[in-house]
Amino acid sequence: MKTQTILGSGGAIGTHLAEELRSYTQSVRLVSRNPLSVHPKDELRALDLTTEQAVDDAVKGSEVVYVTIGFPYNIKVWRKNWPSFINHVVQACLRYECKLVFFDNIYMYDPSALRFLTEDAPVNPPSKKGNVRAEVLRIINNAESRHGLQATIARSADFYGPGISETSIFSEMILNPLAQNKKATWMGDPACLHSFTYTPDAAKATALLGNSDLAYGETWHLPTAAPLTGKEWIDLTAEILGVESKLRTISSGMLKFLGIFVPVLREMPEMLYQYDRDYVFDSSKFEQAFKMKPTSVRKALGEIIKQDFPDKLTNSKSA
Repeated sequence: MKTQTILGSGGAIGTHLAEELRSYTQSVRLVSRNPLSVHPKDELRALDLTTEQAVDDAVKGSEVVYVTIGFPYNIKVWRKNWPSFINHVVQACLRYECKLVFFDNIYMYDPSALRFLTEDAPVNPPSKKGNVRAEVLRIINNAESRHGLQATIARSADFYGPGISETSIFSEMILNPLAQNKKATWMGDPACLHSFTYTPDAAKATALLGNSDLAYGETWHLPTAAPLTGKEWIDLTAEILGVESKLRTISSGMLKFLGIFVPVLREMPEMLYQYDRDYVFDSSKFEQAFKMKPTSVRKALGEIIKQDFPDKLTNSKSA
């Protein structure tokens, strides 16, 4: 039985993905600096994936390799680490004839496409981090077309989910403040629609893609429920928490100030374009091909609060 390997295990997606892969294989390898087992039989490899040798060691013997690594959210780190890392991954996958599943975001898309994002949206990033992600995509696509790499792109909107309170914009802006009876924060216009992908859905769908011949050579938007406006996200979260819905909006200048205290917000100003217009992430291609529907927003929020703030889940009917 060949191994399925997660590069960048743990975190928002990796932990759920490790659970989901057990539906397809009993040989799961988790790779990170400090990997933690999700299942008693997981193979753990503590490696620094910024080095070529470590990537080679991690990939060797794998049938499918999933990239869910999250480098620190800093443009200098991204420019240094992402291109070299993905080059090493691609070369190792070609060397050992492994399939590649790359977990991606929407940063490389043209801002004009945000109002209804499909997999055919043009690549024209408006941000520095978007340019890095576009370069990563180019490296993968070139390896597919020129060298026969079997790869698929699993793309997510902004995400929300249980156990990611310090790495999720949703948690930092909405969930954590409301749970403390403070004002939720929204960047840009709270009347605009905004999509969030539920992390357990994203992980289940990513595992499915890695184990489906249909998936390779394609980009897939992972199953994502219909968006709410910023205000609706805040109102519904407050309702399920059983607290008053309180909202404040912030400018680019205020966002930079808040970034002093909240690291995940520090480099968000260049991403404000995602909040000054509707951001609608369409996953109909995936849903139709694989007959998988996203979890409803209300149910997802209930599950998140049940795990992260169980003492706040006062309205069980809402959840």
